[in-house]
Amino acid sequence: MTTPGLTTPALRVAGIAKRFGALTALREINLEVGKGEVLGLIGDNGAGKSTLIKIICGYHRPDAGQIFVNGDEVVLRSVDHARSLGIDTVYQDLALVNELSVYHNMFLNRELVRWPLLSNRTMRRRAEEHLKDMGVDLPDVTVEVAKLSGGQRQAIAVARSVYSDAKVLLLDEPLAAMGAKEGTMILDLIRDLKERGEVSVIIIAHNYAQVLDVCDRVNLLQHGEITFDKRSRDTSLEELTELVVAEYRGGRRRRHK
Repeated sequence: MTTPGLTTPALRVAGIAKRFGALTALREINLEVGKGEVLGLIGDNGAGKSTLIKIICGYHRPDAGQIFVNGDEVVLRSVDHARSLGIDTVYQDLALVNELSVYHNMFLNRELVRWPLLSNRTMRRRAEEHLKDMGVDLPDVTVEVAKLSGGQRQAIAVARSVYSDAKVLLLDEPLAAMGAKEGTMILDLIRDLKERGEVSVIIIAHNYAQVLDVCDRVNLLQHGEITFDKRSRDTSLEELTELVVAEYRGGRRRRHK
């Protein structure tokens, strides 16, 4: 439920549940992200984070619950339907085509055509302008994506979603397997999005220090439920770590009974 006096959340899910056969992946999930807010979604492997993201992006249908976009209830029929409502996801595999140039990837599946040819010059110019506007520094947008670093590829995938008019951006482990320099590049990009206030972001991440550094609020998902919801300034690395360690210890005690 939205707190009185506050603006309508960009995205809200209420009572979301999902089962896969005998496995209950999610139960009674309540989550919201405000307009321009960055929400960190943390939890151990198998907690249900990926399942929740796949429901929000239209890949899975929930067994129960509701999804609201800008206060309006929606029933997401597909990933394309979610994108049409401004919900987009950047996964770890990025869905980039390594053999294509940066600017062709920026316009993947929505190429500009001047029949019977692609409008390469226009796409190249627009890609350069958009990447520069977002603070993504690339020496050449004609280079193949395969020749770029992991951080540069991640930045291109995020920029493509924003350029496609995403209003809710779901980032699945955007900092995984990145060095300090590349991780800083992506964190700076997320901070820039936050300062603009035009895109709401949900980040799945395992590095709690980075979550606290860049996110406005943190949710902890445990055993298919949101068990913790605090503003980043009201919690700490120690508190988040202790919550997860306590869950691990409790699981070990249950297994050894």
